[in-house]
Amino acid sequence: MDLQTIKRIGIRAAYRAGRILIDHFDKPLQVKKKGAIDLVTQADIASEKMIVATIQEVFPDHGILAEESGAAVGNGHDRWIIDPLDGTTNFAHHLPIFAVSIAYARDDVPQMGIVFNPANGELFTAVHGQGAYLNDAPIHISDVETAEDSLLVTGFPYTIRTTSPVEPISRFTRCLTASQGVRRLGSAALDLCFVACGRFEGFWEENLKPWDTAAGMLIVQAAGGKVTDYKDRPYHFEDRQILATNGRIHAEMVQLLNLEDCA
Repeated sequence: MDLQTIKRIGIRAAYRAGRILIDHFDKPLQVKKKGAIDLVTQADIASEKMIVATIQEVFPDHGILAEESGAAVGNGHDRWIIDPLDGTTNFAHHLPIFAVSIAYARDDVPQMGIVFNPANGELFTAVHGQGAYLNDAPIHISDVETAEDSLLVTGFPYTIRTTSPVEPISRFTRCLTASQGVRRLGSAALDLCFVACGRFEGFWEENLKPWDTAAGMLIVQAAGGKVTDYKDRPYHFEDRQILATNGRIHAEMVQLLNLEDCA
């Protein structure tokens, strides 16, 4: 498979979807709840339809896994993993921190990733083995060596109201007191990209979905970072926990996230 063609079509889809999101941004929205704090708007749905149509007009036999419409099997080898609007809650509150996330996987291994924030024009891309880029400029993880000197980012699961918040808050507290600070931006795809370009040294979150991380994890890896689960095991985009860092602080972060297990 020609990954440059895959990337070109993915970027085309991301820009088309981005125009739809900007057209809806700052306008009255029809907001529905998939869960207590899990939202969907007409912008999510329109963006996803555009992405899927753009991909299928070139690759009709490829599978699709998309947040709003679910899965289409395809040929069993080639699959696109799509979040048409990562950061819907931000979007619904007119906060310009959101993104389109598109990944292509061959036999369930990400080969190409795109994350695009149409609000500021930042386009993050990566192709397996070819580095990571922000608007065509190469990006790399930071060279910070310790958690103490690091700025971190995280998120809380949508199940926070229905499950105990004790463990997530405990992890947050440990990481907050061990670092220069912890941010919570509301878009896992952008969080991962900001690790990739050195704005953050580490990101962790749990109970994410494949479309939240499939593109961003590849971008981090392509920029020189490390992505695992909380136990330092290789991460797959269907796993429950993700830890992405610049690699240099990874061992410290694993320890911070698992201190209660050692108590």
